[in-house]
Amino acid sequence: MALESFKAQISLLLEEMVNQPKDEHEVQEQLREKLREMRAMGLPLPADLVALEKQLDEDLDVEG
Repeated sequence: MALESFKAQISLLLEEMVNQPKDEHEVQEQLREKLREMRAMGLPLPADLVALEKQLDEDLDVEG
């Protein structure tokens, strides 16, 4: 059941990124935290979210 809960939370975060781009960095950090929690629990990470996380990290490196 934990996996389904994480999926629902992540889905809401992604929707928030689209609907409120001004808060994009905050939402990105929340997404990273959810993925860290999933890793810590040993849950499988969806490949598309891993790819999104990598892209966000690359974008952050370019900005910083």
